[in-house]
Amino acid sequence: MASCDAKVALGKDIVPGTLRWESPFAAWPRLVFAVLGAISLAIWWGPLGSSFALALHDEQYTHLLLILPISANLIFVDWKSPDRSSASGVAIGSVLLVSTLLIRWRAAVLPSDLQLSLSMLALVVCWNASFVFCFGVPAFRRALFPLCFLLWLVPFPDFVLNPIVAMLQQGSAASAHLLFAAVGISVAQRGMLLHIPGLTLEVAPECSSIRSSLMLIVTTMVVAQILLRSPWRKAAIVATAVPLSIAKNGLRIFTLGVLATRIDPSFLTGRLHRQGGVIFFVIALAAIFLLLWFLRHGENKNDDSTRAEQFEGKSENGSHPAGLSMG
Repeated sequence: MASCDAKVALGKDIVPGTLRWESPFAAWPRLVFAVLGAISLAIWWGPLGSSFALALHDEQYTHLLLILPISANLIFVDWKSPDRSSASGVAIGSVLLVSTLLIRWRAAVLPSDLQLSLSMLALVVCWNASFVFCFGVPAFRRALFPLCFLLWLVPFPDFVLNPIVAMLQQGSAASAHLLFAAVGISVAQRGMLLHIPGLTLEVAPECSSIRSSLMLIVTTMVVAQILLRSPWRKAAIVATAVPLSIAKNGLRIFTLGVLATRIDPSFLTGRLHRQGGVIFFVIALAAIFLLLWFLRHGENKNDDSTRAEQFEGKSENGSHPAGLSMG
C-alpha cells in the first residue's frame, strides 16, 4: 500500500506542464549576488580605486562619487521581492559575465585613459549581469533606470572629454557674448576671448564649468525619474539641462565681467570667481525644478482628463441598458 501511495505521489510530480526549471542557486539569490559582487570587487579593485581617486582630485569627475549611493538608494526604495531567476535570466547573465572578464583582460593593452574607461564599463556590465543572473530579466526591467544609471561610473576617456569641454567653452563664450550685447555693452568675440571696454575675458578650459554641468545633468536625471512618469517628459527635461548648463556658465562670465568693470577688478580673482559656481548652479537647478513643476502639472492634468473620460464612458454604458428596459 505504501508503494502504491508513493507511485501516486510520484505520478503527481511528473504531470506534464507542471515541471519548471530552477537554477541551483535560486534559493539564495541575494547570497549569490553578494558573492558575485565581492568577486567583481576583487577583480576590478584597481580600476574602481583609480576612478574614485580621479573623482577626488579632478573636478571633471566629481560626479562619480554620487553614482553608487544614488543607484543603491533607488533600487532599495523600489525593491520588490523578485521571482526566482529563469533559465533565460541565468543564460543571459552567464554570457554577459564571461564577456566582462574578457573585456577586463583585453583592456590591459590599451592606453591608460581608455583602459580605465573600458575596465569600469566592464564592471558596470558585470554588476548588471549579476543582477540578471540572480533575480531574472523581469526584476532587471523594473530596476532598469538605477542599473543603467551606473554607467555614469565610467570615466570619460580623453577623446570624449576634450570635445565636451570645448563645446562648453564655445557655448559659454557665445552665451556671455549674447548677454553683454543684450544689455548694451560693446563686445567683440575672437575665439575664446571676449573683449569689452576695459577688459578682455578668456574662457579657458578650466572655466568651461564641466563639473557643475555634469552635476546638473545627473541631478536632473534622478529628479525627473522620481517625479515624472512620461518617458518623453523625462527625456525633454534632461535635454534641457544641457543648454541650461551652458547658459548658467555664460551668466557667470557676464556677471564677473560687469562687476570687474563697473565695481572692482578684484572680482576676477576673488571668491566669486573661484567658489561662486555653486550660486549659478542653484539658479540653473531652480529653473529645472520650475520646468519640472510645469511638466508634472501637465501629467496630473492629463490623468484627471483621462479619469473623467473613463467615468463618462462608464456612465453612458450604465444608462444605456436602463433606457432599453424602460422601453
